[in-house]
Amino acid sequence: MDNSTKPSKYRLIFLLMSGVILLLIVGGLVVYPKAKQRWTAPLGPGLELPTYTATDPYLSTTSFTHSQTSEATKPLESPTPQDTKSFTPTTVPSATSQPTASREPLCGGPPIMYILGLGIDTKDESYTYGLADVIRIARVDFVTPKVTMLSIPRDLWVEIPEIEDYGVTHGKINQAFFYGSPGMNTYDGPGAGPGLFARTLEKNFDLRVDHYGALNMLVLEKIINAVGGIDLYLPTDVDGTPTDRRTRDMGYFYAGQQHFNGDEAVRFSRIRKRYSDYQRVDNQNMVICALREKLLSPTVLPKIPQIIASFQDSVITDLSFEQISQLACLLPHVKSENLIFTGLPQEILKHDRIYSPQMRNETFATQADMEIVRDYIHHFKAGAWPSQPKEPTCP
Repeated sequence: MDNSTKPSKYRLIFLLMSGVILLLIVGGLVVYPKAKQRWTAPLGPGLELPTYTATDPYLSTTSFTHSQTSEATKPLESPTPQDTKSFTPTTVPSATSQPTASREPLCGGPPIMYILGLGIDTKDESYTYGLADVIRIARVDFVTPKVTMLSIPRDLWVEIPEIEDYGVTHGKINQAFFYGSPGMNTYDGPGAGPGLFARTLEKNFDLRVDHYGALNMLVLEKIINAVGGIDLYLPTDVDGTPTDRRTRDMGYFYAGQQHFNGDEAVRFSRIRKRYSDYQRVDNQNMVICALREKLLSPTVLPKIPQIIASFQDSVITDLSFEQISQLACLLPHVKSENLIFTGLPQEILKHDRIYSPQMRNETFATQADMEIVRDYIHHFKAGAWPSQPKEPTCP
């Protein structure tokens, strides 16, 4: 071969490689912004509420102790203003206090994120209607790391804002999602059902959430099946068989080690007729713990992004792919003792029947002194309550 042809061949290869590199650079300049925008864009309508910032006093580190003999822990008969002092602060947060944590948040997340989690009592994946029968507020601490989940009673009687023109001013808190859902046409503000629910939380408890996620029973069933079911231990038998002709048979679950598929886990999570709503919350927490353990297993953990992507059209949320990735990244860092479940103490709640103008009849509802409830939630936001769980929350 004539050596004089080699420079021309090298020149041709160099030109081809230069062209490929140039195309990659130009393509990156065009594609990257679009890909980044998709990565950081909310997957659903935003709440359009002001969110907490690093200078918010609730993010300060403050220690509180709850007095078991406080008047606030007694059943509510005739609440008085002095009954609302249920906590004794050792350090009072000021309006100018700021976080003192020296560590950086993990996984690229913010120091604190508040997420509204709702379980909707329907199998309609369009979420046209539905009641929020599972209500959790997650305080996600990316610095510690720690996740505290607050359960709100679904029957709690509250003020529902922004729909008074339709004759609705009060109702059970689970109805806030219902009145905000597209099928009702009573709320035209941001975020539909989750949006009205978030505004109900802010109106009654001064609790603003940053984001929301809602899924129905069918989606939860599919997610549990997608990870191969869950394993949990039942300390006692749990009877979900019918108590009357109108009660659905949820099944009978024997004490001991159990493996639940999606249908079994959902039925177990809904049992309450022979027990109470508090027992149902405990059952739901057991399912959440078991699902967490399954997600952390070596066979499932690498598949979390694919699992999330496969259900993105079945869940309504304003989280972005970036934020979901941050939460998935944080999951292995949260130790069992730092996954804490809590709820409003039973002694501050009163179960009674109350007249509902919408139903034109009396309905069962849970009532409470809202000043006392706001006191508890104030300290929940501060990360001061609960300081330690009464018993291990997840095995």
